[in-house]
Amino acid sequence: MAETALGQRVVSFKIWRPGGLLVDASNRDVIGKTFAPTENLKQAWAGEVRADFNDTGDEEDVAEHALGLPLLEIYTPIREVKTGKVIAVAEFYEIASQLKLDLIRARSLGWLTVGAAMLLIAGSLFAIVLRGSRTIDRQLAALSELASRNLALRLRVQGAAARFSSVNDQVLRRIGADLHDGPAQLMGFAALRLDALQGRVAGDKALADLAAVQRAVKDSILEIRNISRGLSLPDIEQKSLEDILRGVAETHAARTGAAVAIQCDATAAEVPSAVKICCYRFVQEGLNNGWRHALGKGQEVRLSVQGDLLRLRVLDRGPGFPYLPVDFGADDSGLGLAGLTDRVESLGGHIEALNRQDGPGAELRLELDLKGAA
Repeated sequence: MAETALGQRVVSFKIWRPGGLLVDASNRDVIGKTFAPTENLKQAWAGEVRADFNDTGDEEDVAEHALGLPLLEIYTPIREVKTGKVIAVAEFYEIASQLKLDLIRARSLGWLTVGAAMLLIAGSLFAIVLRGSRTIDRQLAALSELASRNLALRLRVQGAAARFSSVNDQVLRRIGADLHDGPAQLMGFAALRLDALQGRVAGDKALADLAAVQRAVKDSILEIRNISRGLSLPDIEQKSLEDILRGVAETHAARTGAAVAIQCDATAAEVPSAVKICCYRFVQEGLNNGWRHALGKGQEVRLSVQGDLLRLRVLDRGPGFPYLPVDFGADDSGLGLAGLTDRVESLGGHIEALNRQDGPGAELRLELDLKGAA
């Protein structure tokens, strides 16, 4: 073999007998020694041709390892000619510099292929994510613009509703003043004239009729004054919200004789005029309802302002609401709870009617965001 091309590449050989015995080798120092069979050697004894590249770490490979060359280690079974029985294993060590270069080249090409594929995948994913992100950004911008428009529109609607409520209150105030200064004065004059005529009327039947007319006129005067008082408003601009509510409670107590407890936690709160009018009407209507349905028992007004949230409650100790939720829109003329609900909702708040949890009684609750009502 030394004179062949293959022999020029083979730098070492070994002939193995069963049990790991080396009976011949190019390295004379290992002949006659026994080594533990490797996995490749076992497979070769089973009739397979095995090979390893650059694996010279076994105990019998000390001389080959010292060469420092890339070696292809080949195990070939040697068979008996007649029976084909494996009687020995030949092991050759062939210089494999070109194989090493081919492996390096194949490995590099594999890594380049994998890297290029990963870059392509990453680029595709980046493009997809970028396009999706830009779509989301456009949609968010459109939603933000739509939300801004909706907010501006809502504020304009609330502002218009607040201005309408203010104008409506001015009209009601004017109507109340006109009732007080017009029909009430004329009815008072009529009552005086009827009193003057009392001495001139003869006969029991005529006197009875005159007395009935006098009572009707006086009742009408009282009714007109009550209506006028209900339509009028205090000096909203110059008073604080607490003073306004205390004034409502005092007026109600003076008119009905029922005491009203006041609890205010908003001494320094600054609120717009529209909110003051709304709270005034809310407490006025709540106290009137408490007087009609609860006979004025245990009436309370509680006000609190925390940040931009205003909470106002009117409570009593009557029988409470017979059914919930309460329909504020039933049989209402616009000055009662239905009109009050519209006024509160126009400012961005809401009204709730419920029965008290701490015992018998009813509660009207108002919550209003002062930021939206400004």
